[in-house]
Amino acid sequence: MPLSSIEEVSLAYGLDHYEVDGPYRVLLRYFLGREPDLRGLGRFAGSDVYEVGYRVDRVGQPLLFTWSVDGVRRDVVWLDPAERRVLEELVRKYGVNRAPYEGGSWHEHYAGIYLVGDPGLACVLTITMQTAYTLYKYGGDLGKHHANLAGLEEPLMWGATWFTEVQGGSDLGANTTTAVRGEDGVWRLTGYKYFASGAGIADLALVTARIPGSRPGAKGLSLFLVPRLNRRGEPNYAIRRLKWKSGTVAVPTGEVELIDSEAYLIGEADKGIYYTLESLMVSRLSNSMGALGVARKAYLEAYLYALRRKAFGRRLVDHSLVVRDLLEMEAELEATMAVTMKAITLFDRAWRDTPPYGEAYHYARLLTHIAKNMTAEMASRVTQTAMELFGGIGFLHEFPVERWHREALITPIWEGTSNIQALDMLEVMEKKGAHKALLQELDELARDSPDPSLAKAALDLAGEALRIASTPESAVFNAKDILRMLGSSTAILLLLDASSRIGDPAAAQVARIYYESRVLGKFRSPPAREVVSEILSLRGRLPSP
Repeated sequence: MPLSSIEEVSLAYGLDHYEVDGPYRVLLRYFLGREPDLRGLGRFAGSDVYEVGYRVDRVGQPLLFTWSVDGVRRDVVWLDPAERRVLEELVRKYGVNRAPYEGGSWHEHYAGIYLVGDPGLACVLTITMQTAYTLYKYGGDLGKHHANLAGLEEPLMWGATWFTEVQGGSDLGANTTTAVRGEDGVWRLTGYKYFASGAGIADLALVTARIPGSRPGAKGLSLFLVPRLNRRGEPNYAIRRLKWKSGTVAVPTGEVELIDSEAYLIGEADKGIYYTLESLMVSRLSNSMGALGVARKAYLEAYLYALRRKAFGRRLVDHSLVVRDLLEMEAELEATMAVTMKAITLFDRAWRDTPPYGEAYHYARLLTHIAKNMTAEMASRVTQTAMELFGGIGFLHEFPVERWHREALITPIWEGTSNIQALDMLEVMEKKGAHKALLQELDELARDSPDPSLAKAALDLAGEALRIASTPESAVFNAKDILRMLGSSTAILLLLDASSRIGDPAAAQVARIYYESRVLGKFRSPPAREVVSEILSLRGRLPSP
């Protein structure tokens, strides 16, 4: 009898998750101009990564080892050996964190986050990339470590970003961790970081702290690099405990106490908040692609289940309400994917910019806030619907679709909640005028649209959003509505443009389905059967309904 795997409880396991994803490949051609060869990574994501994520969630949680067998304080975290192997292969063999530093595109990096899908595993990769990115741009002599973090040189190192403190959460201006420079020129940090993902496995961590005499609020923060070991080879900080979380089990998240911890200043002391927010732009795009990846896994499970499960004498996919559920899931997934990939394209053009930044960077920032919020809301809805389509077994722990919903629920919280994204979006509109570049591009996209009436409706939606935003009293109260309206307008026009430029008629149909289901809240008429088949089968990559 062969050794068993999770194929007994999963329908997405064993698939090449890149090969089957026709919509993602279409959008890669549209935004990148080519399809990277990601089939090896797609197969790995649909097999080893898929099963290891499942295993860690069920039985392989990280463990904090405070003391060594010799009674020495070590504060290290044990990871399941299968998780360690998968993470190392993702970096070393599949180069998930390498592309931007080898002349490649950020799309290639974020493709890895999307295909991995599992937020816990993706978080370990993301916080490492944030550390590499910051050191590469602003680290000076410390910048050499970016090569170890990106997997370009040995030894492979892991990074982390520790900004959050219990009294402030997303309010970084409430940080109280202090930094004092010693006579030896090394800084020493004292404070408590409350949500410290990567604690116990990170070799290097980015940490925010205040230098004596600095300004109050967020602009008084400086950014430091804190190694796991001090110069004597001893633990450089204490890990008080690991968090017990609803999901994202694969990434250990702890509480870190800094007690005269050795640290090295990154860049200029008075620009720490800018470096910090830049690293958050990297992780917010990762959060967006991770949310899309979670939703795609849930969709694969639900659609393939609907093809085989029978109820009331017919397959689920033969029931029109189930078809509508699946269409809405896929349309929202593709629409938010288009917005996110546009944001990545903008970031790809502007990522070498430095403070005080130019228009291109602010435009990328605007769309990043929109993408982060839209994908998070989408992932929560899509995974919930996927659970419902499974019926009672969708609520059982052994079936992967239950976990995908739990995992999706972190995406509206990580890297700034929905409220934070909406308010930051307003800030970059009001202070930087970033929406002007967006409106100009939307006008250009609408000009040659294959569906003029839908393009006009999308432009009208954006205009209505700006009308609401123009009144200070209503702008803040309706900030999330403004974000959704601008995002929906952008998604529709991008999908219509991709349809004509790449020759994918289904993308235009998806744009209309998204508009009717998410914007209007009702379908004017059910889509034609051939349209349904093309969309649900992911452009023919899966069996037709």
